[in-house]
Amino acid sequence: MKDLLLNDGNLIPQLGFGTYKAKEQEGIEALKYAISKGYRLVDTASIYNNEVAVGKGIIASEIDRKEIFVTSKVWRENLGYQSTKIEFEKTLDRLELEYLDLYLIHWPANAKNYDNWQKTNADTWSAMEELQVDGKIRSIGVSNFFQEHLESLFQTAKVIPAINQIEFHPGYWQPEVVDFCKQHNVTVESWSPLARGKVFGNETLIKISEKYHKSVSQICLRWIIQHEVVLIPKSTNQDRILENMEIFDFELSKSEMNQINSLPEMGFSGELPNIWPDRL
Repeated sequence: MKDLLLNDGNLIPQLGFGTYKAKEQEGIEALKYAISKGYRLVDTASIYNNEVAVGKGIIASEIDRKEIFVTSKVWRENLGYQSTKIEFEKTLDRLELEYLDLYLIHWPANAKNYDNWQKTNADTWSAMEELQVDGKIRSIGVSNFFQEHLESLFQTAKVIPAINQIEFHPGYWQPEVVDFCKQHNVTVESWSPLARGKVFGNETLIKISEKYHKSVSQICLRWIIQHEVVLIPKSTNQDRILENMEIFDFELSKSEMNQINSLPEMGFSGELPNIWPDRL
């Protein structure tokens, strides 16, 4: 499995294990199984309400902590300097860890939920920078940031975000945001890589999958890999967990990449950083 080099010199596995909705004993067992099969990147968040299960799964795997890249996130209602530090310590306690490999601002503050969204993001980032200096976090990053949020953050940041985790899948992959991140050496990470299941009926993807004797899921994940984007597919099904790993023995052609790039919008969550959606 391939690693990508972040702008702070740390390495992140390009393929990871997403834990959204993986809770309690099912989540523990799924994570333990995924780690046993070679996954080394684990992604969670405080809003997922599963950090305790994720921590127990990591412990149950009996793999050296240093080998596992653990990510969590501070939720948008808890942004701000002091609040971020408090929430971070709660996350560490729930995970039963001494440090995180990556901590993200889950959603940026915006004009609808904070009087001064620029200052709120800046203060949150300042707290994360201090936690990084203290050795509590190895890499710091953001999630769901548009160019305007990044440009504002750059004005006060001492550290450029290592990651921007965004919705990225066939039918909605935000090329403008991706290009801006690449220009500033910010690695892009994909959430919802299978477009909430909307990819499975797409004729273009089905045709390509038949050519390679792969599933549509594997074609989508391979497309993301070839964009040099980190991906964290989620599943608690052991067969799917294994299937998601089997994407390194073939390569899509440039023409096939362009075909997938050009697919019409599908599977878009409707969630944008400048609104306050009622759901994740």
